[in-house]
Amino acid sequence: MTPDGARAARAGTPPEKAQSDDPAVDQLGFRETGRSKRPGHPDFQEPESITRTDLGASTTRPTRAELAAAADRTIPDVLAPGLAVLFVGINPGLWSAATGWHFARPGNRFWPALHRGGFTARLLHPSQQDELPALGLGITNMAARASARADELSAEELLDGAAILTDKVARYRPRWVAVVGVTAYRIGFQRPKATFGPQPELLAGARLWVLPNPSGLNAHFTPVTLGLAFAELRAATELPTP
Repeated sequence: MTPDGARAARAGTPPEKAQSDDPAVDQLGFRETGRSKRPGHPDFQEPESITRTDLGASTTRPTRAELAAAADRTIPDVLAPGLAVLFVGINPGLWSAATGWHFARPGNRFWPALHRGGFTARLLHPSQQDELPALGLGITNMAARASARADELSAEELLDGAAILTDKVARYRPRWVAVVGVTAYRIGFQRPKATFGPQPELLAGARLWVLPNPSGLNAHFTPVTLGLAFAELRAATELPTP
């Protein structure tokens, strides 16, 4: 890429806004109004009181102070050598940084999409993320530091993150790398015309796929269409039924 092209990529559109599920939720993730969708409805979301005994996990909701203190933290990857799919988020949100769990914020649709797409036999709670490597799955991020919103990241951070990710993929050798967020992928890998789905290039020998951002702010995708996007990737990987 020419220097002018690199500068244009660095000045590209910020990544998809993330974390906030709807306008009634502030940047720290606290809801001002409720929803009344029933379980089974495509737009049903778990209550934010996060006592998820139905999913085999009982957790405590972070306080405002804990969420605010979580800014700029990092969290460990869920990673092992030779995975079938390594999912790559944009960066940890404050809920994830406060709990240590990826895609932890109530309203984020990653875990339901993973289940709807056929990667997991049941809906996992974020606290159950360590079950993923046994299924051939892992999670990392394009940028390591946590923020309230993904659009707080600079293009430089995404460019640096893409280089770090490339080294990580070279070390751990997953078969597929699935970047969860097309704008972050476009900026980080300087592919301004990239679209969803399989990418023509490899990443350190791994096949590349771009998925939609599962944030609740991504109104272009419903829980159902997100699940279908994840199911398309799963079909391409030829993973066995969990």
